[in-house]
This record gives sequence, structure tokens and C-alpha cells, in this order.
Amino acid sequence: QVQLVESGGGLVQAGGSLRLSCAASGNILNIKTMHWYRRAPGKQRELVATITSGGITNYANSVKGRFTISRDNAKTVNLKMDSLKPEDTGVYYCKAVAIGEYYYWGQGTQLTVSS
Repeated sequence: QVQLVESGGGLVQAGGSLRLSCAASGNILNIKTMHWYRRAPGKQRELVATITSGGITNYANSVKGRFTISRDNAKTVNLKMDSLKPEDTGVYYCKAVAIGEYYYWGQGTQLTVSS
């Protein structure tokens, strides 16, 4: 079992920056990849960024060049968001995929970008 807790959401003006963090606990040694998803109002949840245990990253086209995913250690994954736009507004979720393709979700953190 893996538990995930997101933090760092809030209200920010367009053009601003914010950093989200995801703290993992439990059986973290089995985690292969970590992801950030978001769900904008009235839309389906979408993948924003991915980081593998080897540090390989991938981003959605909509955030490429503005968002950066990183790992402080085996327990914490961050999402640094720059040049924020109103369309980045949504609930951001952390997801961990572990060996055996087990996956775990955090409870989400709200980001609101005002224009």
C-alpha cells in the first residue's frame, strides 16, 4: 500500500508561479512512476506530467515549457508551475504506479488561477 498526500494548491494570478508537492508513504520502494493529473471544471481528468524512478520526465503539450516535475527523494514529488494561465485551474492529483501495476491516488489539491 502507498499513501499519497498533495499540498501546495491555492489561488494565484495569471502569470504567477506555484509549486505542488506530493508526499508518499508506505511501500514506496515498489513505486515505478509518479504522475500529476488535473481535472478542470467540467472536464475529464488529464495527465499533466510523469517522472520515472530513473528521472525521465514527460509532459502534456499544454504545460510543456511551463511546468517541471521533479523528485526530492523517494518520498516527495513536486510540480513547479510557472506562467500559470486561467485554464490551468483545476484539482491536481498525484498518482503512483507500483510494481504489479498497482496504482494509488492522492486526495487532490485545488489550484485556481485568476485572470
